[in-house]
Amino acid sequence: MISGSTLCDSFKVELLEGVHNLSADAVFMALYDDSASIGPSTTNYVTGGEIAGPGYTAGGQQLTGPQILGPVNSTAYATFNDPVWASSSLTARGALLYNQSKQQRAIAALDFGSDVSSNNGSFRVKFPPPGQTTALIRLI
Repeated sequence: MISGSTLCDSFKVELLEGVHNLSADAVFMALYDDSASIGPSTTNYVTGGEIAGPGYTAGGQQLTGPQILGPVNSTAYATFNDPVWASSSLTARGALLYNQSKQQRAIAALDFGSDVSSNNGSFRVKFPPPGQTTALIRLI
């Protein structure tokens, strides 16, 4: 079961340890069905519950266009371009962002709230707008 949309606990510690560089590292997004056990305690990319289907490759895809922004009112935040799996037939309930450059360490788990599908079309994960209260990855 995917347990909400959240930054992974290990990611928070690893930021303070200087492990991650979101503007230079290869950050990936993998997609999962509702059987996946991902959430705040996820520490690394996992294969259990990862989806399969036309237009999807195990491990997901690398996110592009990293932007590290702020601080705005004491908040720094990061965002990426929306990932798109073109010409796909997929059904996913959530996703995991992970740092492939750093032993596939987990960054954030996403719960879409319900199954989302594409049928021989584009499967897009729409990131929230980058902002001090809206960005997916933010430090307050």
